[in-house]
Amino acid sequence: MFAIHDENGYVVPVEGIEMKTLVYGEKTLLVRFKMTKGALLPSHNHPHEQTGYLVSGRINLYIGHECRNAGPGDSWCIESGVEHRAEVLEDSVAIEVFSPVREDYLPVT
Repeated sequence: MFAIHDENGYVVPVEGIEMKTLVYGEKTLLVRFKMTKGALLPSHNHPHEQTGYLVSGRINLYIGHECRNAGPGDSWCIESGVEHRAEVLEDSVAIEVFSPVREDYLPVT
C-alpha cells in the first residue's frame, strides 16, 4: 500500500483531536493525529500495542501511573491493555503505529 499526502479524510474521535489512517497492512496500521491545544484524550485501553512519535507541539502523556511531558521528536510505546490518556498543551501532530491492525481505524471505502 502506498499513500500520497492529502489533508482530507480526517475524522474526529474526540473534540479537538482529528485522526486519519495513512496506510495499513496485515499486521500494522499507521495513523496521523492532529490535536488542538486544550484537547483531552480520555483514559482508555485496547488490545493493540501502540507506538508513537510526536512530530510537533507538546502533550502530557499518561501511560499507566506515569506521566511524561512529550515534545517534538519524543516517542513512546504503550503495551497492549495498558490504560493511557493525554492532555494537549500546544497544537500538536503525532504519528502512531498500532499492532495488530485496529479494525475500527480502517478507512471506510
